[in-house]
Amino acid sequence: MKDPHESAGADGDEATAIGGPTIAEALTQDMAPAEDPAEDLLYGVIRRLWPLHRTVVRAVERELAGTGMTAGEHALLDALRTEGPRTVPQLARGMGLDRQPVQRWVNHAAELGLVVTAPNPAHRRSSLIRLTPRGTEAIRGVQEFEATQLRRRLADLPAEDVRTALHVLDRLGEEFRHLANGQRPAPEETDSTDSPDSHRNHPNSDNGGDSGITPTPLHPAHKGRSRR
Repeated sequence: MKDPHESAGADGDEATAIGGPTIAEALTQDMAPAEDPAEDLLYGVIRRLWPLHRTVVRAVERELAGTGMTAGEHALLDALRTEGPRTVPQLARGMGLDRQPVQRWVNHAAELGLVVTAPNPAHRRSSLIRLTPRGTEAIRGVQEFEATQLRRRLADLPAEDVRTALHVLDRLGEEFRHLANGQRPAPEETDSTDSPDSHRNHPNSDNGGDSGITPTPLHPAHKGRSRR
């Protein structure tokens, strides 16, 4: 009779040794692996992100009615208030967006007198975008109203729960950025992925050397807290 432990690999895979199917075998046999409660919870978080984002944007747009600002420009002014003067590429990276929409927001905010361009000592061809006094006052007023509403409506949420939510969202953002940027090379390019040119067009690469910018949370259109 065949020893049931003979199927164990060299590394002593216990699941294989006792004859249970591996994940690969389960998929091959159309067998679903056992449900993971933590995985279900993570999927629950992910499924709520998009509708939450859209709901937040609608709420912000309602708050901004009559100001001439859009939700995107709210996010832009918030980033400038938080991080200080930034170039358009830096703003786009921090907000997890392409440069084109950020540039449109900058252009419109400049027309409203909320931001201006300033010389950039580090890069003469890439101007810094900074808040004007009017822009600072506008974003401060909006965020003070948001903070008042959050304190009133979410007073029952313990601070520790909010910190946990921030931690989970930051971790999800980090891992999904890896997925978004991890382009799979074509078979004929597999052997050249470590060449010097292979990173030249990486989505996060930039000749300006600003890779250390801390990304904003997953819902950049609304931070909902006052920064004094």
